[in-house]
Amino acid sequence: MKRIRNQRGAALLETAITLPLILLVCVSIFEFGRAYQTWQVLTNAAREGARVAVLTETTDAQITAAVRNYMEGGQLNAAASAGINVERTVPFGTNTASRITVTYPFNFMVLNPVMRLVRSGSTTGQGTTNMMSSAVMRNES
Repeated sequence: MKRIRNQRGAALLETAITLPLILLVCVSIFEFGRAYQTWQVLTNAAREGARVAVLTETTDAQITAAVRNYMEGGQLNAAASAGINVERTVPFGTNTASRITVTYPFNFMVLNPVMRLVRSGSTTGQGTTNMMSSAVMRNES
């Protein structure tokens, strides 16, 4: 009977040690998957802006609106806080090109609290990470 009680205590102790680590791995998979999806939306939004920018009669406001619309369609709720930089005369061989650069503030939602379970005082996943993507396309002439 004594031996069974000791094994129960050992199992409880092993669970208490491994559960935060397993939780950290699971949450990290979800969080970095969400970050990758956000980066893909930014990349596609920059491409969409570049497609609009190469047309001769478009304005910077139309380009910015196209990028923001794509971001909102990709469920990026803070599309208004994204930084969109439009360059229309980038050297591209013998021609010029348009470069659209999109910067977006990304926050990890769950990673920091779980990381603090594993290591107290951890600042991993805390604050804003700025994601950036850029697209270049040759201008029509």
